[in-house]
Amino acid sequence: MLSLFVFILIAYLLGSLSSAIIVSKCAGLPDPRTQGSGNPGASNILRIGGKKLAVIVLLGDVLKGWIPVMLAKLFGLPLASLAWIAFFAFIGHLYPIFFGFRGGKGVATALGGLFALAWPLGLIGLLSWVVVLLVFHYISVASILAAIMTFFYVFYSYSWPVYLPILLMTIILIARHFSNIQRLFQGTEPQLTLSELKKKK
Repeated sequence: MLSLFVFILIAYLLGSLSSAIIVSKCAGLPDPRTQGSGNPGASNILRIGGKKLAVIVLLGDVLKGWIPVMLAKLFGLPLASLAWIAFFAFIGHLYPIFFGFRGGKGVATALGGLFALAWPLGLIGLLSWVVVLLVFHYISVASILAAIMTFFYVFYSYSWPVYLPILLMTIILIARHFSNIQRLFQGTEPQLTLSELKKKK
């Protein structure tokens, strides 16, 4: 239990390192929480800072979910404990202690945790996200549906001690996209097509 608590704390603190805010400060950009969609994540950095910075933010967010789970795995913690560690890295991204508890939606951090937990989970999440984005051109729709599809795979493949934190992660992730869901129904949610992506610097 002590080892689990230590790794949960590490996961939360790593999750609290907002890649988008840190990269924006280093690049001389304004706080992403005050620009574009207001979300400190790779998709918003893509809008306000371009592709290169967005890739850096994406990798940073994925790694802060991947690193604590992999460290705990090296120490031999069981799968259920690893799932909770991934969950708290995700929570750190959403409510970062270093940035006034105002974080992003946690999609990339959740993906990094899933890859470390079991690579097929991460692969399913990533492929689902890519396919939905290519079909519908909405990042929010891709994120929500990928989270749901990944959870159903976990539900049918693992026992409840593992899928409980993944279920909570999925519910919270969907809730964090509530404003996107509203804009989808209003027809004001921005799309992302390949042609638009090529125009980004």
